[in-house]
Amino acid sequence: MRSLQNNNLAVCIMSGGLDSLCTAAFLTKRNYKLKVLTFSYGQRAKQEILQAKKFSKVLKVSEHKIININFMKKLYGNSNVITSENMDIPSAFRRDIIVPIRNAIFITIAMAWAISLKSKMIALGAHSDDKFYPDCRPEFIRSIAHSLNLANIDEVKNDKKAKISIWSPSLDGIDKSKLLKMGYEILGDVIFESWSCYSNGLNDPVKGVIHCGECESCINRKIAFNKAAIKDKTIYANK
Repeated sequence: MRSLQNNNLAVCIMSGGLDSLCTAAFLTKRNYKLKVLTFSYGQRAKQEILQAKKFSKVLKVSEHKIININFMKKLYGNSNVITSENMDIPSAFRRDIIVPIRNAIFITIAMAWAISLKSKMIALGAHSDDKFYPDCRPEFIRSIAHSLNLANIDEVKNDKKAKISIWSPSLDGIDKSKLLKMGYEILGDVIFESWSCYSNGLNDPVKGVIHCGECESCINRKIAFNKAAIKDKTIYANK
């Protein structure tokens, strides 16, 4: 993949969801040593943070930090359904699913850590099907990489620090189903323990906390498994 080069140590943003998990798994296969960031930003789906903890152990990452920026929930107010509990969660894309500049915030924090670690790469799970989300698109990722490197340009010019690249599957035209296949080849059935649901799940007396099966993210998850020709063993409240 032309835009992904191995510099050994990478800071990977991993939510516990399907896309970021598959991205992290793919990087481990490419022999990257991973340090992982997960953000608690006031999202309804706290379950994804628990799954991120689990998968950091599965992937044997060298360090996993959970960054508490829950104050963002107050700043966001009712601007989006992901952090506001006063809004209904839709089953199809709506503009208010977008969390304002979420990736910009995550990437900026990841860049600060990467510079401190002398890592040369940051990775996130944005893929080519994320076309509704401006901060997942290749032009945004290239732009923020350029801007954040400018913020550290004196150190780069003095050869004290290296430029840091930002990689996502979207830069290589990888869609959700292809990314899923890449991750499944590495992780196998443990991949079904990833968390995609926008809600914090539904409590089943026998099966425990399960995906709702109705929100836009659950539906996209089902479509990706179907397109990838992988039998979906995720437990949903609504099939």
